[in-house]
Amino acid sequence: MTQRALDSSGEQTPGPSRPAMIDAGTELDPVHPMEPPPPAHRPDGLSTAEVAERVARGEVNDVPVRSSRSLTEIVRANVFTRFNLIIGVLWVIMLFVAPIQDSLFGFVIVANTGIGIIQEWRAKKTLDSLALIGEAKPTVRRDGVAAEISTSEIVLGDLVELGPGDKVVVDGTVAEDDSLEIDESLLTGEADPVIKRAGDPVMSGSFVVAGGGAFTATKVGREAYAAQLAEEASRFTLVHSELRSGISTILKYVTWMMVPTSIGLIISQLVVKDNNFKDSVARTVGGIVPMIPEGLVLLTSVAFAIGVVRLGRKQCLVQELPAIEGLARVDVVCLDKTGTLTEGGMDVTEVRPLNGSDAAYVTQVLRTFGSSDPRPNASLQAIIDAYPAGGGDAESWTVTDAMPFSSARKYSGAAFTEADGTATAWLLGAPDVLLAEGDATLTEIGHLNEQGLRVLLLARARGELNAPGAAAGAAPTALVVLEQRLRPDAGDTLAYFADQNVATKVISGDNAVSVGAVAGKLGLAGAENTLDARRLPTDPDEMATAMEQNAVFGRVTPQQKRDMVAALQSRGHTVAMTGDGVNDVLALKDADIGVSMGSGSEATRAVAQIVLLNNSFATLPSVVAEGRRVIGNITRVATLFLTKTVYSVLLAILVVCTQVEYPFLPRHLTLLSTLTIGVPAFFLALAPNKERAQPHFVRRVMRYAIPSGVIAAAATFATYLVARHHYSGEGALEAETSAATLTLFLVSMWVLAIIARPYTWWRIGLVAAMGLGFLIVLVVPWLQDFFALKLVGAPMPWTAVGIAVAAAALLEFTWRWVGRRFGA
Repeated sequence: MTQRALDSSGEQTPGPSRPAMIDAGTELDPVHPMEPPPPAHRPDGLSTAEVAERVARGEVNDVPVRSSRSLTEIVRANVFTRFNLIIGVLWVIMLFVAPIQDSLFGFVIVANTGIGIIQEWRAKKTLDSLALIGEAKPTVRRDGVAAEISTSEIVLGDLVELGPGDKVVVDGTVAEDDSLEIDESLLTGEADPVIKRAGDPVMSGSFVVAGGGAFTATKVGREAYAAQLAEEASRFTLVHSELRSGISTILKYVTWMMVPTSIGLIISQLVVKDNNFKDSVARTVGGIVPMIPEGLVLLTSVAFAIGVVRLGRKQCLVQELPAIEGLARVDVVCLDKTGTLTEGGMDVTEVRPLNGSDAAYVTQVLRTFGSSDPRPNASLQAIIDAYPAGGGDAESWTVTDAMPFSSARKYSGAAFTEADGTATAWLLGAPDVLLAEGDATLTEIGHLNEQGLRVLLLARARGELNAPGAAAGAAPTALVVLEQRLRPDAGDTLAYFADQNVATKVISGDNAVSVGAVAGKLGLAGAENTLDARRLPTDPDEMATAMEQNAVFGRVTPQQKRDMVAALQSRGHTVAMTGDGVNDVLALKDADIGVSMGSGSEATRAVAQIVLLNNSFATLPSVVAEGRRVIGNITRVATLFLTKTVYSVLLAILVVCTQVEYPFLPRHLTLLSTLTIGVPAFFLALAPNKERAQPHFVRRVMRYAIPSGVIAAAATFATYLVARHHYSGEGALEAETSAATLTLFLVSMWVLAIIARPYTWWRIGLVAAMGLGFLIVLVVPWLQDFFALKLVGAPMPWTAVGIAVAAAALLEFTWRWVGRRFGA
């Protein structure tokens, strides 16, 4: 931003007196901070000895640690989970009492933990490298010599030089100024640059938009304003995940269920005749392990990780796995106009000659005016782009004097010698300053402002260019109408969200009517419903109503952004917030999903769950689509995993009640889980799915999983009891287990066949391949021995098939009834 913005009246809008509050008891004021008297100016800066003294005292810019978790924290969060504890204990037991094939389930720990650690570590490295690339290299004057140093090497009292575009990296007091203008919008949310003179404070997080100078560092490290704000917001919090919390809830109840069940299993297996201790323990673990939907946890991590990789290819960094799920559930997106709907530059849309001025002559004046400033601001650059040098009589016009733009006077100027030798002086700037009050042209300009357009007046000065009253009596010659450049993909992005029933709220510090006009050009639904945030109700309920009724909000302060997010959340909305400035940090943190631009401040990148490295708002639809694919598919395939949990619990209870051997070893259920759940669920979870994410994950899944599990357990145990009466003698238990395994496999396959609908060629092939895999195990001798599976005779295996067919028919009826009764 390189030109001071004007409000609707054309007057200079004063900067805000205070920024967003950090917490209830602490407030920082970047405009009127409680500062000691400014230090004496030392043109040569500190000496080498003085720098060494300050370093020894610790008065260096030790910036706060960013909020991204350290490797130790990442490892701890992924290793020490309830899931890992349960499976880990059982795994260790099995390694001591049973062959390795009965311990295969334990390797899920390694896979699940590894995926989580690697994904988060890669995200952290990417973000840290991004921060390193974007790090400011301030110029510091020491011993009278200016040199670039790292931000962390600045010490208290350093003299830091400033030029256009430089960031203010620590707090300080201006020591030298040359028309110095500072943009504090990243701190205060205000777009207007602030003129700084010697003795004025400057805050870290701001940057220079015009002029130059130097300042003396008065606060470094954690004492600096932006650092305090970032540190307050940097307490690491994971985004809420219904999938993760749902799975955690299931694991919690499974843990309590396993205690009495495992005790009952151990006792029942120990009192069964001819069963040794190790075999009892193995079959007990075989009954407990399948109660845990360990594959669902792994699949969730895998699906999220693959989503992260896919989005990474689109320059979208996902810092937390569940953030993909979170954005899929979002129903309100809050965004700013600048950087999302519009680009940084502007375009000249129209030049309106006034008072009978010749259009060709006006064009020549503008062309020459553009060449008068070697460092043009955004408005003048737009004029240069529209009327480049070299056209018309440009070579015969010469610039004799120039006056850079100043936000104090709100206009710039240039003096020319025209082709015929005539000397003229011109002013270009705010119409309300250059025109007399009540001028009829101001009404025309007001209508243009309502359309979201910026208007400059070109006027011919009557006296010397630098005369105190140069603007007085200037002759209006033309209106230059400027329009901000709309992002070419912004309209499609807004249309996508509208099509997906996601409400879009444009929250900006600019004039509400102007912002609404821009949004309207992009086709935003409800863009005509604008509201000046200065008239926004403070009551949370009334604010929530206003937020739902309007789509565009202008003159919004940082604190209001937080209040708006909270108001929408109070109505049950899931809110995503986009931002790139320090003033957005706390609102990003409060939102359900925070989205930051890669070019934004380090603080916003650290607290956001999603970082758009290419700074393109158009990437968000890809994130939403990826999230809906992940959550929609996981919700479907979760039925496979929880069906296993249900039938495992029921089988254990039936075994305890009937005092028979548990029918399975861990290896049997590992095989069944792999063929009927793990492998097919992996492919199904990656399939396209555009369904909108629905709430109540556990409830929706259990509607199908409970009846399916009951039917599977009943059919399996019925086959097992029949087989116990059919077989006798040595090897009877293995034959009984094989028959029960066949029934359980066929019933589970039918559940898979239902889940895989609607069928496509690859889904049919997937189900068939799983069936073929089980068949191979049954017919290959060494696989029979490895998995202890061998069908004996013909009557009992066919009986097992018959029972499975009856169970499949009951499954079909039950699923259709549940679908009609409760909906999909």
